[in-house]
Amino acid sequence: MSKANKSNKAIKYRLYPNDEQKVMFAKTFGCCRFVYNQLLALQKQRYKDGESHLSKLKSNEFATRTLKKDYDFLKEIDKFAVSNAVFHLADAYDRFFKKQNHFPKFKSKRKSKKSYTTNFTNNNILIGKNVIKLPKVGMVKAVIHKLPKDDWKLKSVTVSQDSVGNYFASVLFEYEQEDIPSVSKSSTNAIGLDYKSDGLYMDSNGNKAGVHKYYRESHKKLAKQQRRLSRKAGSKKNETKSSNYFKQMRKVNRIYRKIANQRLDSFHKKSTEIANQYDIVCVEDLDMKAIGNKGFGNGKATFDNGYGMFLNMLDYKLKERGKYFVKVDKWYPSSQICHCCGSVKKLDLKDRVYTCDCGYTGDRDHNAAINILTEGLRILQSL
Repeated sequence: MSKANKSNKAIKYRLYPNDEQKVMFAKTFGCCRFVYNQLLALQKQRYKDGESHLSKLKSNEFATRTLKKDYDFLKEIDKFAVSNAVFHLADAYDRFFKKQNHFPKFKSKRKSKKSYTTNFTNNNILIGKNVIKLPKVGMVKAVIHKLPKDDWKLKSVTVSQDSVGNYFASVLFEYEQEDIPSVSKSSTNAIGLDYKSDGLYMDSNGNKAGVHKYYRESHKKLAKQQRRLSRKAGSKKNETKSSNYFKQMRKVNRIYRKIANQRLDSFHKKSTEIANQYDIVCVEDLDMKAIGNKGFGNGKATFDNGYGMFLNMLDYKLKERGKYFVKVDKWYPSSQICHCCGSVKKLDLKDRVYTCDCGYTGDRDHNAAINILTEGLRILQSL
C-alpha cells in the first residue's frame, strides 16, 4: 500500500464584491499594511536601543493587545488578517537572517500589493455555488470555476486586488496525496531543452518552439497609453496625482495584465504538453536576470520570452506526474562541445552554426540541446 503525504494546493477565484464589501477589503488591506509597518518600526527601534528581537508570538501579542487598544479601527477587520500580517513580517525577517532575502521594507500605500490572509475556523469560510463566504465581509459573488475534492481540507484564503482593480481569492487546501510511483531513471523517453532568445527553446530532436512576443505585439498600444499618462496631472515628481491620472494608470495596467495573462496561458499549454509527453526533461540552470542584463542589449526580448517562468511550470508539472526535471549547471559548455566526437570549440554569440573537424555541421542550439540531454541523463543516473 502506498504511503500518503500531506500536500497543499490553492485554487484562485475571481471575486465581484459590492460597494460595501469593497470598502471592507480596502480597510483590511490598509490595516494589514499599517500593522506590518508598525511592527517593522518597533523591531528597528529595539535593535537601535540594543534590545532583543521580538519573536513571532511576542509580535502577535503586541499587535493584538497594544495596537488594537491604541487604534480602534483595527477591531473593525478580521482578527486573522492582523495576525497574518505580523507573521508575514516575521517570515521576512527569517529569510533575511538566513540570507535568502533583503532586509524588510516598509509597505507603500501606492506601490505595495493589496492583499490579506485569513484562516479557516468554525466554518467562517465557505465556498458556495457562485459565492464565497469570508469573515467580516459575508457572501461575496465569485466565479467558482473549479471545486475542491471532498477530502480536501480548507486551510486559509488570501484576498488580493490587482493593479487593474480586480479582486481575487486564493483558497488554500490541504489533502492526502498518495505517493506517485516514479518513472524509471533509465527511460529513453527523454528530451533536452536549450534556451533560444528568438523563440522559447530548441529541443534535442531539432524542434524549435516558437513563442509570441506578447510585449512586442502590444508595444504600440502600450506606448500610446503611457504617453497619455505622462500628460496627466501627477506624472511629474512630487506632483499631486489627479483622478484622471489614476484612471489612465488603470488603462496602462490593463494592457500589462493582458500581456501577462497571454504569456501564462501559452506557457501552461506548452509545459503541460511536454510533461505529458516525456518522462525526463533536461535543461540548463540559467540565470535569466543576468542574461537580461543591459550589457547584452536584449533585456526586453529576454524578459518577454519568460523562459524562467516556463521552466518553473515544467518543474512542478513533471514532479506531479512522478517524472524527472534535471538541471544542468549553467557553466557546462553545452554550446562548445561537439555531441558527435566530444571535442571542444569556442564559439562567439554570433556563430549560429557549429562546424566540427569530425565532419559534423549543424545548428548551434540543436547541438547544445543534445549535450544538455546527455549531461542531464548522466546527472540523473548518479543521483
